[in-house]
Amino acid sequence: MKEERIPRSWLMLALGTGGQTASTTVLYGLPYLLPALQRELGLSLVGAGVLVSCPIAGVLLGLIGWGVVADRYGERVALSAGLLGAAGAMALAAAAPGVRSLGALLVLAGAAGSSVSSASGRLVIGWFPPARRGIAMGVRQASQPLGIALAAAVLTPVAHHAGLSAAFGLCAALCGGAGVAMVLFAADPPRPVRAAGELTPTPFRGGYLWRLNGVAAALCVPQFVVTGFSLLFLTEVRGWSAGTAGTVLAVANLAGAGVRLLAGWWSDAVASRVRPMRLLAVATAADLVLLTAGAAWHSPVATVALLLASGLTVSTTGLHSTAVAEYAGPDWAGRALGVHQMGQHAAVVLVPPLAGALIAGHGYPPLFAVAVAFTVPAIALLPRADRTTPWAAAAAPRQPTAAPAGRFSGPGRGGRGGSGKPSGPGPGLR
Repeated sequence: MKEERIPRSWLMLALGTGGQTASTTVLYGLPYLLPALQRELGLSLVGAGVLVSCPIAGVLLGLIGWGVVADRYGERVALSAGLLGAAGAMALAAAAPGVRSLGALLVLAGAAGSSVSSASGRLVIGWFPPARRGIAMGVRQASQPLGIALAAAVLTPVAHHAGLSAAFGLCAALCGGAGVAMVLFAADPPRPVRAAGELTPTPFRGGYLWRLNGVAAALCVPQFVVTGFSLLFLTEVRGWSAGTAGTVLAVANLAGAGVRLLAGWWSDAVASRVRPMRLLAVATAADLVLLTAGAAWHSPVATVALLLASGLTVSTTGLHSTAVAEYAGPDWAGRALGVHQMGQHAAVVLVPPLAGALIAGHGYPPLFAVAVAFTVPAIALLPRADRTTPWAAAAAPRQPTAAPAGRFSGPGRGGRGGSGKPSGPGPGLR
């Protein structure tokens, strides 16, 4: 089993990462089309920001439902159906006759693509043991900055030379290719065998999961501020060309992917998700303060801080997602990740239009100050320590010390059973 499971786990990781990268171009890459939306559709910055928010609004509609699908019917069904649905919606968006129909199709694409947020995380965690989940989820979460980097490098020039329809068509092709790969190669992780009628308690009781959700939602606002408006800041304030700004931001987002990998490795090394999260959040707040001050004083420091923020603001995403899935356990991970992602998207759904209005009225420094204002409370809200799943802790005394195949343990156990012996190479969340 060991010889078969390890290669398959890395294949599932590659599929989850590829699916998330493709869907990211639709869910979070559209800010790089803001100049084209204004130019081709005659929209104001606020109006273009509303269109950019449409996929995020769709995500809010689909996350929990896809989590239920993943928990009950498997990750393969949820991922393949969602990605192919997003591809179809973006293909129709490429031929949309007006702004309203385009907005409706972008909402539909977001709702379909949200399956990746709910299901790909549990697909990855389900195939990896606790001691390797941090780096595995770091790789999977690196797909978001990879997708944003792809959008920055490709969508802007494609829209400039071939128009919005070509850019939307490219998004459709990426999601369609990822969906076909899921149909052909994805495999659901093994699930624990339970007695008839045996239920695991809900992880939503108590404050630990909700505090993680609150932290993630708060940290998502500065992430989206930096992701959504860095291109406009560099072109409008710094005077860069769109091509140069897109290329530099693509490199910065690739560096952000590396930061997520390092954060995941770090959390595995210290057997904690919370401690690295706290230090990275503090570093993010300090960098955003420099960004705000540099923008207010028209200093080159703002440009450096903005590029650093491209990596720092995304550094904690893999950590809190891993902590949520580990705490929820195999019977609840899909729904828990759905609620987790829903909170983040609810926090940012109005960021593009409100940020556009704030920039138009007062410039960029107040916008960056708002990003700081969301980061500081997140640091205070973080739990003091990691916690394991309630059902795993309750079941531990009845488990043999050899840790059977269905055992689940959180990061605080470092991938070990109560006896202190390794729990084996198999995935903890099955």
